[in-house]
Amino acid sequence: MMEDLYGSDFMTIIDEDGTEYELEVLSSLEYNGSTYLAVIPAGTEDTQETQVSILKSVEEDGESILEAIEDENELETVYEMIMEQLYQEETED
Repeated sequence: MMEDLYGSDFMTIIDEDGTEYELEVLSSLEYNGSTYLAVIPAGTEDTQETQVSILKSVEEDGESILEAIEDENELETVYEMIMEQLYQEETED
């Protein structure tokens, strides 16, 4: 499998309208008992221009669903932690 070479994971999500999106997971983070994912749209070549989204994995009816983070303080904290983590991964290569 090619994507393992680059350490990237891809996932497909479906929004409320039934539209499918393929996302590339840049990083994940465990924080306060929750899992957060930093994602960008898959196939994005210019990562400098890409908007990184932070999604929270939530258990609902025994299924993991991803949702946007509503709380601005939570979002800011998690965003900074994930960016720091991504930066450290880049400098380790």
